[in-house]
Amino acid sequence: MSSYNILEVRSSSRAQMIDITEQVRQLVADAGIREGVCYLYVPHTTAAVIINENADPTVVQDILEQLEKMVPWQGGYAHTEGNAAAHIKASILGASQTILIGSGRLVLGAWQGIFLCEFDGPRQRKVFVKIIAG
Repeated sequence: MSSYNILEVRSSSRAQMIDITEQVRQLVADAGIREGVCYLYVPHTTAAVIINENADPTVVQDILEQLEKMVPWQGGYAHTEGNAAAHIKASILGASQTILIGSGRLVLGAWQGIFLCEFDGPRQRKVFVKIIAG
């Protein structure tokens, strides 16, 4: 048995932000700890994990659109596999997040959610979740 949980997430398009907040909340609740830390890690070079607003879907739309403007899919990159933009976007946003746990719950702001960011989909992705009491 591993000392962490794995969330399996299926993306449906090349660029997508998938809200995984409730799945992570459930893992924290199931762990039964009152205080601690929740580590999230995405073991993929073309995906990321971020915390941002999950109340208004236009925020996700804006993030994806602005990332595409900053790092267009067709950009004359040296990487010949054809997904250099996905690697760059994932590097900009990052592969991990740390969230405090207080009173048995994730310590997130009122409008914050956790997103798996897909940049080379559709694919099956994993998010490793490590919950530590303390």
